[in-house]
Amino acid sequence: MFRKELYVAEPKGKPVRAVIRTYTENDFDALIDVQKGSFPPPFPSELWWNREQLHNHVTRFPEGALCVEIDGRVVASMTGLRVQLDPAHTAHTWADVTDEGYIRNHDPQGDTLYIVDICVLPEFRKLGLGKWMMLSMYEVVVHLGVRRLLGGGRMSGYHRHADAMSAEEYLEKVVSGDLHDPVISFLLRCGRVPVAVVPNYLEDEESRHYAALMEWKNPFLQEES
Repeated sequence: MFRKELYVAEPKGKPVRAVIRTYTENDFDALIDVQKGSFPPPFPSELWWNREQLHNHVTRFPEGALCVEIDGRVVASMTGLRVQLDPAHTAHTWADVTDEGYIRNHDPQGDTLYIVDICVLPEFRKLGLGKWMMLSMYEVVVHLGVRRLLGGGRMSGYHRHADAMSAEEYLEKVVSGDLHDPVISFLLRCGRVPVAVVPNYLEDEESRHYAALMEWKNPFLQEES
């Protein structure tokens, strides 16, 4: 079981005590509420977590099931699974690699911790909880001795530039700081490094269905030659 306590705060705000911990079956209703609040309509309600998915998370890979609790309330969550991926072959979809969030394809021997989902209730987003959860998942990577954390980041600002540049060019400009993307810029601040641009990753008009595959390598493991 993962558990740590820390203080978080808005810029120049009052520190607030938070707990990052493994979520359990007792949290299912609260986790679904976090999904509803994080992804309100017109986001399709059928894409919110359901109890079967959450059951799989806590039974198949509890190490990858984290939530944030403030004042006894679950306000954020992050979920992952272990997979075996060939770094030379990056083409895949979110649905395929995560089993549409059911993680029945979780591989206990997989060398990659793959991020399924991260969400924070809007009223708590200025506290930096997303970054703290990401850093906590890095700790899980080190604890388990897997090679890396990996996941696809929505290129949510790409639709504004799609007529003028390719998805690869857009990502380069975000990395260089010439453009800002709400998701990709956040992942960069968390220490994630782009690996490739993946087409048809997720049904997402803002990203034109592209994602930036981004990783964090376990610093205690050397790359194979």
